[in-house]
Amino acid sequence: MKTAKKFLRTACAVVALGAGAVTAWAQPTPGAEQTRSVLILGATAHLGTGDVLEDCAVGFRDGAIDYVGRSFQVNRQKYDDIVDATGQHLYPGFIVTNTTLGLQEIGAVRATQDQYEVGTFRPNVRSVIAFNTDSEIPPTVRTNGVLMGQITPRGGVVSGSSGVVHFDGWNWEDAAIAMVDGIHLNWPSTHHRHNKDGKVDLQRRKTYDQQKHEIERFFGEAQAYAAAPRGSVTDVRHEGMRGLFDGSLCLYVHTDDARAITEAVHFKRDLGIERMAIVGGYDAYLVADLLRENNVAVMLQSVHSLPRFADDDVDLPFKLPKLLMDEGLTVALQVDKRMTEMNSRNLPFYAGTARAYGLTEEQAIQALTRNPARILGIDDQVGTLERGKTATLFLSEGDALDMRTNSLTHAWIEGRQIDLDNRQRQLYRKFQTKYGAEILDGAPSGPQAP
Repeated sequence: MKTAKKFLRTACAVVALGAGAVTAWAQPTPGAEQTRSVLILGATAHLGTGDVLEDCAVGFRDGAIDYVGRSFQVNRQKYDDIVDATGQHLYPGFIVTNTTLGLQEIGAVRATQDQYEVGTFRPNVRSVIAFNTDSEIPPTVRTNGVLMGQITPRGGVVSGSSGVVHFDGWNWEDAAIAMVDGIHLNWPSTHHRHNKDGKVDLQRRKTYDQQKHEIERFFGEAQAYAAAPRGSVTDVRHEGMRGLFDGSLCLYVHTDDARAITEAVHFKRDLGIERMAIVGGYDAYLVADLLRENNVAVMLQSVHSLPRFADDDVDLPFKLPKLLMDEGLTVALQVDKRMTEMNSRNLPFYAGTARAYGLTEEQAIQALTRNPARILGIDDQVGTLERGKTATLFLSEGDALDMRTNSLTHAWIEGRQIDLDNRQRQLYRKFQTKYGAEILDGAPSGPQAP
């Protein structure tokens, strides 16, 4: 009996601790629907089109932008609320591509991972329905201006379909911009590194031809299914591929190797697939002509990475965006696929690095706004500050691509003003109260110089 009572007391204590943890941090409430029109005045607007508008006026109502111009030109009486943004910078919401945000909470805890599914070819799997709007991570990402993301599955040969969401909403239906934007194909590696007698060389994989044949057979069956009249029997896997052949979906091919990129482009042409993007694309600059001629975009790997080969320039990853854009390719930046949850908040600073290595400021911004929107097929809604586009935008006190000055004061998603607080800021305030008290009181905070 005593043991039972002791167990009950322990269980109650655990529940109480859990309740305390919950009350210590509550998710920001999704923004309320816009009921009052807003006019932003005086900021430097980076439109995402490559143009900059000084002393701008950007107005929006009912969730959509209805005015873009200069401050002296606008009729201020038409707007309910005016935001004085003098000295600040205005941007379209940044878009992170190829991310598992909302699908994984803690990488070391299997129960929090929902980006994998059973099977090798699974185009019918939709990642967006698993997007967790209660995740603690997206609020830390949108604090830096990343307001939208392409939620992408992992694993297998055909991982499934990705969807695009706003990082604000009560559930995934509220958050979704595009339920399905494309199918993800992990192209097999053509070569592997072979070690012998202390020497390393590249050798063609013996299984490559067989893996490629299986991909061609599966896609060929899907193409035939899409071309045939709809029957009484539905194949859910082939049904999920239908959009590739009518141009409504994009085929995302995950590969870095120049040979694999080349074969993937020929694969696209043979099947008549209209839209394709290379995801990763380290060697894409070597076959840029082929990509441009076939209208293939590149969602470039993290620029904050090491060179792929020992004889590459040490700063080649930093220069890749410049090399590709100089070739006339549509380039979007992404983060390291192995740690997208942690790195997504740093996406603006990846663009800042690319700017330091050759991109103009507006090109770097386009790599986070207009270009990913075009690749994802949502550029009619977001990606630029233009009349008729969705009012998903933010204000920063300084340069949003510089980690020293990126400091958001306001952000709106579909016209809804969102709370920019997050768990990390809450923890900062908590421990600043304890450990920052001595500093605030003027007392020494550490060892003093003699």
